[in-house]
Order: sequence, then C-alpha cells, then structure tokens
Amino acid sequence: MFLEFLYPLVKYATPFNVFQYLTFRAAYGALTTLLICYMAGPRIIEALKRLKVGQTIRSDGPETHLKKAGTPTMGGVLIILSMLISTMLWQDLKNPQIWIITGSFVALGLVGFMDDYLKVVKHNSDGLSVGAKLAGQGIAAVIITLILYVSRNEETTLLYLPFFKNPVCDMGALWIPFAVLLIVGESNAVNLSDGLDGLAAGLLLLVFIALALLSYLSGRADYSEYLGIPFIQGAGDITVFCLAAVGACVGFLWFNAHPAEVFMGDVGALPLGGVIAVISLLIKKEMLVLIIGGVFVLEVASDIIQVASYKIRKKRVFLMAPLHHHFEKSGWDETKVVIRFWILGGLFAIIALSTLKIQ
Repeated sequence: MFLEFLYPLVKYATPFNVFQYLTFRAAYGALTTLLICYMAGPRIIEALKRLKVGQTIRSDGPETHLKKAGTPTMGGVLIILSMLISTMLWQDLKNPQIWIITGSFVALGLVGFMDDYLKVVKHNSDGLSVGAKLAGQGIAAVIITLILYVSRNEETTLLYLPFFKNPVCDMGALWIPFAVLLIVGESNAVNLSDGLDGLAAGLLLLVFIALALLSYLSGRADYSEYLGIPFIQGAGDITVFCLAAVGACVGFLWFNAHPAEVFMGDVGALPLGGVIAVISLLIKKEMLVLIIGGVFVLEVASDIIQVASYKIRKKRVFLMAPLHHHFEKSGWDETKVVIRFWILGGLFAIIALSTLKIQ
C-alpha cells in the first residue's frame, strides 16, 4: 500500500523515495509485526482467557506439562493478524507471488483455526480428526499448487538439489503431487514441533531469516547469476513477507517464552509451516528448505519412526514422540531442550546457506 500510494509522491518530496527500496520495506515490515504483537498481545491473551480458550494437556506426556493446562491457546491469531496488516502496508501488492503466499497463509490458517476451535469446544486435545485435518490441508495445498502450476514459468517444474548448480530433472506434471506433499508435510512438521514453550517460534524465525536472504538473492539477477542459482522475477519482494514473519515470531516469543502466557496453536503452526513450503516452491529451494528446517524434519521423522516401529515390532524407539518429548522424558529441562534445538536450527540454516557456494 505504501509503495503504491506514497512512493508516487517522490516528485513532490524526495524522502518518499525510500519506499521503493526493498530493504527499507522489509525492515519496517518486520518492525510493524513486532510492534503489533507487542501492543496487541496482552489484549488478545486476555480475550482468550475470557473466552476460556485454554489448552488441554495429554495425560501421557511429561508430568511437568500438566501445570500448563488452561493456558490460552490460539495465539497464532496474533501472528496472522500482524502479518496480514504488515503485508498490506509494506508489500508490492502488484506482485502476484505475494497474493499466492498470502492466500495460502490464510487458507491453512482457517484449517488450523477450525482444529483449535473444536479442541476448545470439546475440551480435549483431539480437535479435528486426522483424516479431516489432512483433507483440509490437502484441499488447500492442491488449490495452491494448481495456481502455481497454471501460472508456471520455465523454472517452476524443475528440481534443484543442494550442491548442484543445474536442475537434475524437469518433473513436469509430477511436480503437482510433489508440491502438495511438501506443503502438507511442512505444515504438519511445524505443528508437531509446537510442543514446548518458545520452541516452534524460535525455530521459525531462524527459518524465515534464511528464506528472507534466499528470496532477496533469487530476486536479484546479478547475485543469482554470481551464485549460480535460479533468478526468479519478483522473488525479492518475498523478502518483505519473510522478515515480517521474523518480526511476528519475535513478538509472539515475548509472550510464548517459558513459562508461556499463550500457545501458538494449530491456527499459527499450520499456516507458518505451509507458507515455508510455498515460498520454497516459488524460489526453487524445495529441497534446500528441508535442510533449513532440519529440526522440523527430525521432529516429523521421529514421529513416523515411532508409529511404524510400534505397529511392526510392538516396540517404541523413543521414550515419547516427537523428538523434543523424548529428551524431556530423558531428564532434560524444558528450557534446555528448547535452547539446544534452537542452536541446532541455527546450524541447519548455516549449513543450508553454505551450499550456495559449494556447487
């Protein structure tokens, strides 16, 4: 909005020239979400308390979690609202990629909202059935993927691998199920990681910092040519969205840090995870994002291994899945688990970014 309405005023006053700069809009997009979360957070938390939107705790989980029962959930609403406002203010609204990202963010947010809403109404930790939740995510992912496929460019269906400068293959129509699986998988991976105070929010801000840098580089013809990565027209503006997400995660973390005053809930975790996948599809970093979000991959892998092992061998591999609960059950303090997972998340992001020069 600012770019469309304020930048044209540069002919009357040169200071309005700053609105054309991507870095300026990205920085203030992050500041906007941060301030909105900081100022609106206490009011939203209080409203959630009045509505008795409290989290129910699994009885088979770590005993230290039982005292968290009743803590307001659906705090992801704060993230969604702040990011939508920031997007409308600071993005280039003529860029179709921004509308695809925003639409996917809202669509998956609605699935998460329904799941959280049913949890609150039924006062249990089940919410939507597994089938219903996957169906909702799947429908949203299919619609998003078809929009991307119909509006595809010469890069869309190409598959790039880390450490390889050139695409390994053109997936053609097979790119559609691949993209759907990536969106649904990443959405659920983030949701599984949202089990400890500050864990998901801290990991997400690291992922979005990495994606902000990759989006900026991918949108610059000079930098992308130098690094040997695909140049994606208009991808630079995705940087604004990514840094807005960073600001929102930092602002939310203010209230979600241990001991948490509010939990993110599915309404925040599902859209944030899904939009990571959508961004990676747009900037052709579908496989690299699995390294960037390596902790999320470990979390979902531990859950799959646990379920498969129990069904096949009637034995559990981990004390409890997903992985962060295993370490809690092993005796690690919750804060220690969170901080060590953050460190691991930072290492994964650094490793992923280092591949840009090792290809």
